[in-house]
Amino acid sequence: MERVPILKIGDILLVSIQVDMSDQTAIALQEDLAERIVATGCHGVIIDITALDIVDSFVGRMLSTIASISRVLDAETVVVGMRPAVAITLVELGLSLNGIRTALNVERGMELIAANRDDQYDEHDEGLDPELTASP
Repeated sequence: MERVPILKIGDILLVSIQVDMSDQTAIALQEDLAERIVATGCHGVIIDITALDIVDSFVGRMLSTIASISRVLDAETVVVGMRPAVAITLVELGLSLNGIRTALNVERGMELIAANRDDQYDEHDEGLDPELTASP
C-alpha cells in the first residue's frame, strides 16, 4: 500500500497527494495525519491536490473527513491546487467540503493559515486586562 507523504513546514503540515486514493490509502492518510498533528502540535494542514486530474465522491468525502479530524485536533485545513475540472465535479456531486478553505497554491494556503492564526490571536488579546499584559 502506498503512503501519502506528510511534510512539516514551520507549524504547518503539507500533504501532497500524488497517488490514486484507494480506500486503504485514504484511511492510512487520515490516521497518519492525525498522529502527526498531535505529535507536532501543528495548527495548519495544507492538502495539495494539484496532481489529481479527477475526483469522485470518495475523494470529496475523504477531504471533508480529514478537515473534520484536523479541526477537532485544533488545526485548520486548506486545500490547494484544485483544477477547474475538479472544482466543477465537486459542485456537480453536491459536495460542499465543509470546514475546508481553498487557495490556488501552497504559498497562498500558507498565507491563509497565517492570517487566520493572527486573527485568532487578536481576538484572544482583546479580552485581556491591559494591566496584566502591559510591559514594565
